[in-house]
Amino acid sequence: MTLNLESCDSLPSDEEPKLKYDRMGNDVQNILLKDAVSCICVHTKFICLGTQWGVIHLLDHDGNTVLISPENKQKDLQAHAIAVNKISVDSNGDYIASCSDDGKVLIYGLYTDDNSHNLTLSRVVKSIALDPFYYKSGSGRRFLTGDNKLTLYEKTFLNRLRSTVLCECEGYVQAIAWQDRFVAWASEVGVRVYDLVARCSLGLIQWEKSPNRSIEDFRCNLIWSDRNTLMIGWVDTVRICVIRKRSQIELQTRDVTEYLVDPMYTFQTDYFISGLGPLDDQLVLLSVPKEPDPETGKAQRPALIVADYKECDFCEVSTDSLNIRGYEEYSCNDYYLDMLIEENRFFIVSPKDIIVACPYDIDDRVSWLTEHSRFEKAIGVLEEIGGRTAKHSVVTVGVQYLDHLMSEHMYEEAAILCVRICKNDKVLWENQILKFAEVNQLRTISAYVPRVPEQALSPHIYELIFYEYLKVDSQGFLKLVQEWNPSLYKTGVIIKEVLEHLLTTEVDSNVYLEALALLYCYQKKYDKALTAYLRLQHMDVFKLIKEHDMYTVIYDKILDLMNLDCDRAITILLEKFPVKLLDKQHEKTKIPVEVVEKQLENHDLYLFKYLDAYSKIEPNGRYHGKLIRLYAKYAREKLLPFLKCSDNYPIQEALDVCQSNEFYPEMVFLLSRIGNTREALQIIMEKLNDINQAINFCQEHNDKELWTDLIKQTVDKPECVTLLLKRIGNYVDPRMLIQQIKPGCEIKDLKDCLAKMMCDYHLQMSVQEACKVITLRNYFDLHEKLIIGQQRGISVTDHFLCHVCQGRIIIRDLSNASNLIVYNCRHSFHIECLPDGVGYNNCYVCSAVKM
Repeated sequence: MTLNLESCDSLPSDEEPKLKYDRMGNDVQNILLKDAVSCICVHTKFICLGTQWGVIHLLDHDGNTVLISPENKQKDLQAHAIAVNKISVDSNGDYIASCSDDGKVLIYGLYTDDNSHNLTLSRVVKSIALDPFYYKSGSGRRFLTGDNKLTLYEKTFLNRLRSTVLCECEGYVQAIAWQDRFVAWASEVGVRVYDLVARCSLGLIQWEKSPNRSIEDFRCNLIWSDRNTLMIGWVDTVRICVIRKRSQIELQTRDVTEYLVDPMYTFQTDYFISGLGPLDDQLVLLSVPKEPDPETGKAQRPALIVADYKECDFCEVSTDSLNIRGYEEYSCNDYYLDMLIEENRFFIVSPKDIIVACPYDIDDRVSWLTEHSRFEKAIGVLEEIGGRTAKHSVVTVGVQYLDHLMSEHMYEEAAILCVRICKNDKVLWENQILKFAEVNQLRTISAYVPRVPEQALSPHIYELIFYEYLKVDSQGFLKLVQEWNPSLYKTGVIIKEVLEHLLTTEVDSNVYLEALALLYCYQKKYDKALTAYLRLQHMDVFKLIKEHDMYTVIYDKILDLMNLDCDRAITILLEKFPVKLLDKQHEKTKIPVEVVEKQLENHDLYLFKYLDAYSKIEPNGRYHGKLIRLYAKYAREKLLPFLKCSDNYPIQEALDVCQSNEFYPEMVFLLSRIGNTREALQIIMEKLNDINQAINFCQEHNDKELWTDLIKQTVDKPECVTLLLKRIGNYVDPRMLIQQIKPGCEIKDLKDCLAKMMCDYHLQMSVQEACKVITLRNYFDLHEKLIIGQQRGISVTDHFLCHVCQGRIIIRDLSNASNLIVYNCRHSFHIECLPDGVGYNNCYVCSAVKM
């Protein structure tokens, strides 16, 4: 139910209202045209209206007339001659009681005439109350009347009524409220609570009298909010009392009543109180301003106030001014407030108007929040109850919220909201995304659209997003291509758009080429992707080649790869795969070396780097000749080690390269390798001028002629002679050097050098003599051992066989015995079995093996 502005002016528009209002219509409007309301009593089944003409009308909660007597089709009850003062209904809704200033009391049974009464008391009766359990047999069928005394009526023997005066009052009993065993009533002095079981008063709550006004001129409003809580609103004061049971200690020590009235809260207000009641843990007050309208001098509008009071601090939560018809002419006592506590529904009554107030339900609350653009809170309210009501859902409110955000240009917030409301609803997603497309804000929502293939939207949606990025954000476009699953969209469509954009727009093509390469990969057109990467000089080309085994595709692109990254290109070029060759596993490069060599034949540096790496993984020396030339050109330091470790290069060609480049150490090695040691020694002495290397070279080859050449070339150089004298003694006869020294040649440290030379020479001679002695001793020892071994006999057993006839050597029958021959090698023969012409000195079997 939406807020009816004809019946209420609510609080400021930014504050959420507590209650909604609606003016009661239907049959009640016809009643009020002819009559005026004097009192009301609300029951869960119906509403009883008492009028100024003494008529009681029975209505449903929507204001429709309910027949009082269905049999007679009676619509109303003419209960009194003048205005009805009070109406009371039992808790079951079976009986209605009313009273009036005409002195009559009416108890009317809606369904039976039993226990109905029509009493004439001949005095003004201001209030009446039926026992809540009046409908029950055995309850005593009790009711209370209030005039200048409080009288209890109850059923006795033979259905007679017995009256009992419970209290003589000062003035009239204005109001009575009956709850279970307790009755509260108001007189001029205050409010008294009476225990009908114990037949005793629990106490008097006195009311302060004001010198400016008479308390009896104001109606006292009494209501039991629960079985132990009494709410009182009188003039401008609110009191809330609790009926509590005394403790056993109190009852034993003093002569007191079992229950007592404990005033818990007392509040003074700035307005008159025409009615009050509970709203969950809060208090609802029907208020009337004390002062007239300063402009018109007439009464101001009444208001319905919701307040907190539980913390002993009266705090108004909301105040709604009511548009009561004719409020200018009414006073505080002309208004009534009754309610259905169980439903939190309030009925505000004036003589000519009835307004129904009740808390906002979820639908009303959501409607109000959305009307006031408080969408976030509205969605929160719906999410708390599961996301949906009869009128609203998170989706419908969320769409309104999204439209609001879009109208405020809050696109990022709108995009985040889409995730919250759309979830897995593909159609809803697509509809909202199209709203972003209309304002060119697809980039904003791109980060939030579903990307999981199971939740994928129409490919057209993703393509729209791509198209917007393509036009205005190249980096963003590339990022989408990198991150989005290609199954979400048609890659062919995107590729076509990219190519068209490159042809028609002057842009930085590198970013789009990178995106194209990825898109081609998604289409498995790796050759096109490779071309794009190479054009970009992008490092991902190597990853692409390895992942998709594109080695055969790059035969004509080797130079481009080398230009991009030589080291990574060589790694790719040297990738191997196993092949089976003659039942043996063998590895072969995926790209033939001949192809690479041909591609790089005019680029020596790249060829050098490739062949250098290739030579380390392939033992064959097919390209070692070329490598020597390339080493000489680009890596001289690698040439000599390579010459030493390889046997697969043409030595003469290598020697020519070294000679042309004057690489003397390499020439020395090559010359010595082909046996031209004398020329090598000459290069050492003449080109390298390194006597130590020359001596080491002679020591390595241990050639007397080399030593002679070395001595001849150094004998006229005293510093070289000194070094030779120190080191030659261990290898050649020192006299060869000494005899060549020219007379008069000054040699530094000659004495020490000669001494060392002689020591080395004598040491060498001693070692030779010792070796000779040891060798001779070993020879004679071994010779003697051989003779002894040959002279030793050989044991012949039954197991020995002739190696020609395979018969046993030893036989028992001597008549068939023959001569035997057994060699040291343990081969045995019958002499007659040996072929003619074979000598007996050597074993026939061993001789055949040696041959």
